[in-house]
Amino acid sequence: MREVTAKEVETWLNEGKTLNLIDVREVDEVKAGKIPGAINIPLGLVEFRMHELDQSKEYIMVCRSGARSSRATQFLESYGFKVINMAGGILVWEGKM
Repeated sequence: MREVTAKEVETWLNEGKTLNLIDVREVDEVKAGKIPGAINIPLGLVEFRMHELDQSKEYIMVCRSGARSSRATQFLESYGFKVINMAGGILVWEGKM
């Protein structure tokens, strides 16, 4: 499983790079703040909403600490998606929310 740091994601966003971010936290967690541009698909719904994702794109998975996003990354990889886990999650995020 590929991983990226929160700092790398922040740098890419600050450089204007287009990222496909998926936040797998629950809706009430996301209400407290999320990375700008991230799409919220709670972990329990990833299986049912993966048809909304484009297999030709690369996705960065985000959660609170990196555990749920790791599970989502492994799940989507098993279906042929290009996904990267953001290690440490929102807990280590220092960028805009």
